[in-house]
Amino acid sequence: MLSITDLSLQYGSKHIFRNVSAQVYDSDRIGLAGVNGTGKSTLLKIICGQQETDPGVVTRASWFTVAYLPQEITIDLGSRTLFDEAERAFDEVLNHQQELDEIGKTLEGLAEGDPQLEPLLDRQGELQHLLEGHDVFRIRSEIERILFGLGFSKEDLDRPVADFSGGWIMRLLLAKLLLKKPSLLLLDEPTNHLDLDSLTWMEDFLAQYPGAMVIISHDRSFLDRVTTKTWELSLGRLTTYKGNYSHYLVEKEQRMELERAAYENQQAMIKQTERFITRFRAKSTKAKQVQSRAKQLEKLERIELSETERTIHFSFPPAASSGRDVLQLQGVNKEFDGKKVFKDVSFDLQRGDKLAVVGVNGAGKTTLLKIMAGLEPATGKIRQGHNVILTYFGQHQAQELSGELTVLDTVYHAAQDMTITQVRSLLGAFLFTGDEVEKKVQVLSGGEKSRVALAKMLIKPANLMLLDEPTNHLDITSQEVLQEAMRQYEGTIIVVSHNRFFVNSFVNKVLEIKDGKATMYLGNIDDYLATRTQAETDAAVRIDQGAADQKTKSSFDARDRKAQRRERAARRQKLSGRLNPLKKKAAVAEKEIEQLERRKDELESLMADSELYADQKRWAEVSKEYTTLKRQLERHYEQWEKAQEQIELLEKDR
Repeated sequence: MLSITDLSLQYGSKHIFRNVSAQVYDSDRIGLAGVNGTGKSTLLKIICGQQETDPGVVTRASWFTVAYLPQEITIDLGSRTLFDEAERAFDEVLNHQQELDEIGKTLEGLAEGDPQLEPLLDRQGELQHLLEGHDVFRIRSEIERILFGLGFSKEDLDRPVADFSGGWIMRLLLAKLLLKKPSLLLLDEPTNHLDLDSLTWMEDFLAQYPGAMVIISHDRSFLDRVTTKTWELSLGRLTTYKGNYSHYLVEKEQRMELERAAYENQQAMIKQTERFITRFRAKSTKAKQVQSRAKQLEKLERIELSETERTIHFSFPPAASSGRDVLQLQGVNKEFDGKKVFKDVSFDLQRGDKLAVVGVNGAGKTTLLKIMAGLEPATGKIRQGHNVILTYFGQHQAQELSGELTVLDTVYHAAQDMTITQVRSLLGAFLFTGDEVEKKVQVLSGGEKSRVALAKMLIKPANLMLLDEPTNHLDITSQEVLQEAMRQYEGTIIVVSHNRFFVNSFVNKVLEIKDGKATMYLGNIDDYLATRTQAETDAAVRIDQGAADQKTKSSFDARDRKAQRRERAARRQKLSGRLNPLKKKAAVAEKEIEQLERRKDELESLMADSELYADQKRWAEVSKEYTTLKRQLERHYEQWEKAQEQIELLEKDR
């Protein structure tokens, strides 16, 4: 368990945390919510020890391990391969295993009453606790399972890490975290670099993860599927809500109603008191009462409304209507250095269509958007319809902004027929309020620059918008503002986004790019996933039915082929002669493993009993048996795996 007690942090006059206290228990799945700038990432850094705080503010059990995935990553790429870098996640585990083995050997040679006995036994218990859930003999298969789940291929395993892009490096760091299996996972925007398939895989993985987790994410669907508790940071305070993000919103609205009522009552009382003080300040007969009420106001703890209560509205500037046919692609092909990205992409879009482009990372989604925007060459035909006014937002648009201009000037210069007030309203939707709009672009963070670039693009009148990951640096409040504007937008949208909740509410078509081909689906993301799942199920049924039909046909033909039957029988008999001893060996190993695992569970229950520590002799006996039993288990697992490998090889030749 991890505990935070009276955490306070202040930068200048701004309170980041005010006496924040919270606990994390073994199986907690916590979503950390709050508008940008409330200190969510700072809190994760404090929990994991990357940012110092006063002693005793963050405490945790000795066995409670913590691992942190930041938004921004730095890594020494070196010359290691993908697999070698992933394997480094087990360095600590392998070192612990080596230390445990050495302690076991040392204990065997110690006599009862030896002064080294007690500290060694304590350390042995710590190491055994740390190694729970880790099987050093299954490291390779576990590494491959995690890497493949996150979208890497078998061919990638031997590639140098330096060959991968930043998004794939982030996936590698995420894989290393998942491989370490810490007691507490701290994940800061883990979905930013995941495609739909990898995101689904990670949701399933985290659903089965035995430890605790605290997650910052702007993907509502992800939070709803993974978390069961929500922490909200607002005005320096942390409030705990039961349930996932959707439940949190319902409960928060109920709390907000009470908060607003309390705020309004307090404001009425303050005004009434101030009127009394102003009215009777000069009267000597009321001096005592005036002084009393003035002190009352000084001591009053003022209720502050949460930042998240603000309401922002935004709509796109009107643009001339396009013709009915907006965009047509016929036989579009793209290659890089002779390698096919996609082939024969063909589809039509009509006015008002809102299309989501999906596919695994590297499938060509961004490339296709650039081709449609005229920024990337390709073969084939691309036709824009009558009066189409196109605007494009790319993932790296922020790098092209002028650093010398202010935020307000950058967006206002791009606007047409919009007042300063209207531009300020738009910037408010993207979290630039008050004097923040006067900041120069060159002093902004990467996320802030991306928000400015998006606002600059959206303010231009257009009837065809191409958007590549527009929500990457937007908090959920700003996403909802943009989402509602897109729902009401009368033009045509083509969007690439890993954020399912964002696109699900307004798209009516989905284009899947897979294995170099493009397939169009009607409906939103949920409809697309349901269709794909049904197709996979139908395909599996057809395969099973085909296998059954083939088996029936083979059986029928075999009745007329006595010679073939006798030959097959002889082959089976010969194969059985080789298989039976191996199967017997595997069965014996399985039985031994079952008995040893049962005894291992009994010993672990004994070792979890604090009373056992009081009897050093008994503890030493149990510990020695446990160490010996683990070695036996390892040998039997090796025997079983070797037998199984030989059996599988023989059965392939049937």
